Amino acid sequence: MTEPLHQQHDRKWWKEAVVYQIYPASFQDSNGDGIGDIPGILSKLDYLSDLGVDVIWVCPHYKSPQVDMGYDIQDYEDIHDKYGTLEQTEELIKAVHDRGMRIIFDLVINHTSNLHSWFQESRSSRTNAKRSWYIWRPAKYDKEGRRCRPNNWRSNFSKPAWTWDEQSQECYLHLYAPEQPDLNWENSECRQAIYKSAIKFWLNKEIDGFRIDTVNLYSKHPDLPDAPIVYPELESQPAYMYYANGPRMKDYLSEMSGIFAKYDVMTVGELPYTPDQEHVMAYIYARNKQLNMVFNFDTVDLGQTPGNRFLPRSFTKQDFKRTLFRWQSVIENTDAWTTVFLENHDQGRSVSRFASDLPEYRVRAAKMLATMLTTLTGTLFIYQGQEIGMINVPRSWPAKEYKCVKSVSHLAEIRQSSNGDPKALSEALDVLQLMARDNARVPMQWEGESANAGFCPDDAKPWMSVLESHREINVKNQIGKQSSVLEFWKKMLKLRKEHKDIFVYGRFREIATAALDEEIAIFMKQGDDGRKAVIIANLSKHEMEVRISSLLAKEGSNFGLAVANMDNVAIDRLQAFEARVYLSAS
Repeated sequence: MTEPLHQQHDRKWWKEAVVYQIYPASFQDSNGDGIGDIPGILSKLDYLSDLGVDVIWVCPHYKSPQVDMGYDIQDYEDIHDKYGTLEQTEELIKAVHDRGMRIIFDLVINHTSNLHSWFQESRSSRTNAKRSWYIWRPAKYDKEGRRCRPNNWRSNFSKPAWTWDEQSQECYLHLYAPEQPDLNWENSECRQAIYKSAIKFWLNKEIDGFRIDTVNLYSKHPDLPDAPIVYPELESQPAYMYYANGPRMKDYLSEMSGIFAKYDVMTVGELPYTPDQEHVMAYIYARNKQLNMVFNFDTVDLGQTPGNRFLPRSFTKQDFKRTLFRWQSVIENTDAWTTVFLENHDQGRSVSRFASDLPEYRVRAAKMLATMLTTLTGTLFIYQGQEIGMINVPRSWPAKEYKCVKSVSHLAEIRQSSNGDPKALSEALDVLQLMARDNARVPMQWEGESANAGFCPDDAKPWMSVLESHREINVKNQIGKQSSVLEFWKKMLKLRKEHKDIFVYGRFREIATAALDEEIAIFMKQGDDGRKAVIIANLSKHEMEVRISSLLAKEGSNFGLAVANMDNVAIDRLQAFEARVYLSAS
């Protein structure tokens, strides 16, 4: 028996799981109102099971005024009426379990809706018992006696992070929209209420865990100091250095972990503004009892300026590889765990951003990305539509088509700052077409023939426009078609599960290719039993000569071609966006 290459990791279901993220409003409409819903999800469970999904993650579906598509929660213990009922949600949980799958929900507890009963009480008077459940501060005043905000923090939605409340004559903090006031985690009564209403309520209904929204923002700098001025022309400044990874984060997550430990659940945290590996590791070391794993945003943040997603920055194929592979080594000789993903509800489509959505390359490019993702170590997350190679919205989309509060706020800011300059608006739309969250939120493309892609009846008006690309890119066209992106995903997920020692738990090593480093990705995975896989991908639209035969011989194992995303493979030549997986015989 070959000696283990790294610390043996405890085998856990959530490490081996394939997780499929569902954005309820855009997945499947069951009643013809143009909005996806819980019964719609229920109707597609067999499709997800056939795909090879182990866990479905349902984005926020709680009672909400929908200012931020459900991330503004009015009641943690009730369901948004457009999505369905509590009883239907309980039925969904049971139906998922009946199919041998698991289900996790979003846990959004940095903030609530301003319509939540807790905030309504908090703002009712300065002496209310729940006043300190949120973060209130008196206004400041300048030399002329004009009212100013308590500090210069900028929210994540391109607005000042403080709003004056006329009713109680103070300002409240909101790191997102003004309708999303931040909870005050310093208040222990508030924390216990969060745990009871948002966590225990659903764990007792037998869900299998949570994706935890903005998991590192609960603890702010106690002094709430002004942020450094990096945009002199703006009244508010990025302040994540003062509200992310604050001094009491460990305490709060330890409290939550104590609750989770009583259930067999998975926890995955959204960890923004944490580029430093040492800080990330503190959240995911199993011995620290904080979180099972986190989403690291290095790759999906490519092309964006930190703190301002709409200020584009160029990146290279080398940047893509570096960020995608960065967290592959964190499990070696540690008890930490990691995640693998390229898409979610907040990002543009991966084939459009990191490969090519041109018709001549799209299918091949989507398969290439699937090959890389499914062979990387960690828990694998797929976003709805990724499995059929959905692409970004067209550049022809006018401003009115964008629905996301972040996009709408940005466009309004551009109109104001440019005095309505058409060129400035056009440039803003260029950026939105690549980076807007709307790209992932358009309706799921089930069919090509119907006007609304099978998402809702053709006589209904979908809440967000269906992409014209649904005529070529849809589930119906791809099911059973062996050359399709969908069937390729099924094949790759099957391979991943059959060889989980290599692809889920295996040790990662990137293989350098000298002058080809920029556009060719080659890496090896090795399981604890010594078996190996070599994964090769051309990240470009150019054909490449690569000495693959020599490379495989150098690795010293008898390799056979397990999967390729193309027919007519030439051993030492890679076509545009070609990808292959070679497995050793022993």
